[in-house]
Amino acid sequence: MWSRDIDVDWRDIDNINTSSRIIYFINFIFMTIPPALLPLIEIYRKNGLRRYGLTGVTQLEHALQGARLAELDGCLPHLIVATLLHDIGHMVHDLGETPAATGVDDLHQRLGADFLSRWFGGGVTRPVRLHVAAKRYLCRAETGYAESLSDDSIRSLKLQGGPMSSEEAARFRSTAGFEDAVQLRRYDDRAKIAGLPTPEIEHFLGYMADCAVSG
Repeated sequence: MWSRDIDVDWRDIDNINTSSRIIYFINFIFMTIPPALLPLIEIYRKNGLRRYGLTGVTQLEHALQGARLAELDGCLPHLIVATLLHDIGHMVHDLGETPAATGVDDLHQRLGADFLSRWFGGGVTRPVRLHVAAKRYLCRAETGYAESLSDDSIRSLKLQGGPMSSEEAARFRSTAGFEDAVQLRRYDDRAKIAGLPTPEIEHFLGYMADCAVSG
């Protein structure tokens, strides 16, 4: 049995989706975490200290901010976990903190989705794989979206193919996981606030355990 002290703001729990709230309380009480998930936590503890692009936050801070937004919006566990882990691809290669600065697209969305498939099914891995495509889609589909992007997102957009064409956007809308990918992308864009308080990564272990593929 694995346990820890946790500081809970019970007012926040009221904002969490009903099924997510049940999972949260079960894991808050029992905190039974599959040992297989611990390597993921270690990656964030070590490589999550890398700077997140050109922002004033680390990879870990970015992940925690995004996951907290998803949780407080009442998202289902798979999307909370996908938002938490969507940029793990940046942390499992040896291209440095900001490969885009040297004109290299690290294809972190594919690398991350493939890596996470060891632990999770498509509910988690599809939004991770598609969150870059979602950025390209929103640049085409939503007026003002491209202008709202941070400097590092604009820089990486050029390497990732730029805004989708109308034909690409139409195909993307029919892709499985489209809605989750777009929602993840919105959390991704908002999760770049230096100094913003969040729970520690252990707070989300219950959701990860719920979504993990057994065996």
